[in-house]
Amino acid sequence: MSSFDRPGDVFLADCPARLAVEIIADKWSVVTIYALGNGPRRHGELKALIGGISSKMLTQTLRRLQHHGLVQRRAFAEVPPRVEYALTELGQTVLEPVSVLSRWAEQNGDAILAAQDNDQSG
Repeated sequence: MSSFDRPGDVFLADCPARLAVEIIADKWSVVTIYALGNGPRRHGELKALIGGISSKMLTQTLRRLQHHGLVQRRAFAEVPPRVEYALTELGQTVLEPVSVLSRWAEQNGDAILAAQDNDQSG
């Protein structure tokens, strides 16, 4: 029996799995996790790597992921100050599903755009 055959416990309001899905369902969370997949990065590096994200949104996303235990912030006692962000052990566990989702998006992005075009012209 697959998880699709059972009533959707994941969709219950108080289910921890629902919270986990909500955290990573945000587009900026997914790309930030993906960007941190190859190791720690500074805020400026992440902003340059992630196209289209503002500094404010990146900061909010990093704080949210940190609050939920997926990202750690490490400040170095240097002049000038240096801060790096890295995935935690828990954050590392999200890389595989994010990679699968990324591959799916690459393979199906054109089909989604075509469907949008068909819907707008119809």
